[in-house]
Amino acid sequence: MKRILLKTGDGSYTLHIQEWDEQYHSKHGAINEALHVFIKEGLYHWSAKNPSPEISIMEIGFGTGLNAFLSFLETEKSNFRIDYTGVEAYPLSITEIQQLNYTSLLNASEEKFLQLHNVSWEEKHSISENFLLTKQQQFFSEINTKNKFDLIYFDAFGIRVQPELWTEEIFQKMHDALKPNGVLVTYAANGNARRAMQAVGFNVERLPGPPGKKEMLRGTKF
Repeated sequence: MKRILLKTGDGSYTLHIQEWDEQYHSKHGAINEALHVFIKEGLYHWSAKNPSPEISIMEIGFGTGLNAFLSFLETEKSNFRIDYTGVEAYPLSITEIQQLNYTSLLNASEEKFLQLHNVSWEEKHSISENFLLTKQQQFFSEINTKNKFDLIYFDAFGIRVQPELWTEEIFQKMHDALKPNGVLVTYAANGNARRAMQAVGFNVERLPGPPGKKEMLRGTKF
């Protein structure tokens, strides 16, 4: 599928898939969406309820690496120690990654951002003392992890273009992968997705969404 560079509302770039008319991030702002959904309502929500700085995160849809990079940056300015697993079926090329402007807008290290993409798959790497990264190239339906993660960033493509990723089957795998009291956050607010999450046992909250989106969802495993 052809991907083209698209400037979003906050000045940050995303990639647009022409065949699907779908973006990797919100057209209203890639960085702003990621900060709101995954850092504020995910990482900081979890941290507020758990005193330990140790946190294990799985991202569904590693994509451009923006969510992973923002999480890494949080370890640079807080006491978080993050063990991060990014799952991606179709990794982007380094040429595509090099077009993105996240580091200049965030005043952050381009070297560290590219390191996230250049390290090998299926192995754990130490990006820094407080950030470990494992990238897994697999379909989401192949995930069979049990009780491992504190937090899941569910950042799959939207239900309009990939409804098979927003089913009870997939959310059961997410529920199984979380530890008790683990949290899943997603930019989505679709009713079918919410009902699928509830059906497998998540306690689901509808929260104010990022810029350009009314709501988002957060589910907790009890």
